[in-house]
Amino acid sequence: MRGIKSLADLQAKAAKVPTKGVPPALRDPARRALVAWVTTAVQHSMPLNEVLRRLRDGEAAEAIGRTAIAPQLADPSGPSARAACAPGCAFCCILSGEDGGTITQTEAKRLQDALAPLKGQPDGRDWTPKACPSLDPDTRLCRAYDARPMICRSYMSSDVAACEMIAEGTPAEGAGVLGAQTLYLAVLTLSRNLLKGITRVPTYSLSRIASGAIDGESLEEALAAARHGPRELDDEVARQAAVIKR
Repeated sequence: MRGIKSLADLQAKAAKVPTKGVPPALRDPARRALVAWVTTAVQHSMPLNEVLRRLRDGEAAEAIGRTAIAPQLADPSGPSARAACAPGCAFCCILSGEDGGTITQTEAKRLQDALAPLKGQPDGRDWTPKACPSLDPDTRLCRAYDARPMICRSYMSSDVAACEMIAEGTPAEGAGVLGAQTLYLAVLTLSRNLLKGITRVPTYSLSRIASGAIDGESLEEALAAARHGPRELDDEVARQAAVIKR
């Protein structure tokens, strides 16, 4: 495995992992979070192959993101306390571009599993063409809520009108992702850097996974069709870095 023969090797390499592709403000916190995750795996004597798989599939990044988002959601003076989000609003589920969001292999499999039983049923695209297929077109509620990726969990808005404007393609203030999302992407990037030369850390299109599941694709077909090129994660991190600078 080219330099990683044991958990101790992995732990040492994680402490020095290159931060290429990670915004400067997140380099130190992302590296600390990744090292802490690997250290916990070592303390629990997790098999090396399992640790590598969790890093590759994005489970490590997701676990770190969920840990980071919990206090942000609980903060009585934070963005979630000012959120205007309500069941059925769903303007945030009108997906921009062709991608709809960057998700990991773990998230892609979980989302596909949740939506596959809905094969052939009406979906969000019957409400409006660019809506996430996970939506019920009548209630506009997410039918894969428990399986929703980090990008969905972290999105907050203090202004419904802003969400509607963004859905129509007009930039507006008052809506966006919590900081846990940028940390999650940064850790995913570090995971990719850590495993360079060992295995590729894939990412996928949220909208393509969701539409494939509703349209009856198998998991293998959906993953093949939705898999990103190598620069997609870089581009998504760059977009988040631009948001941080603002």
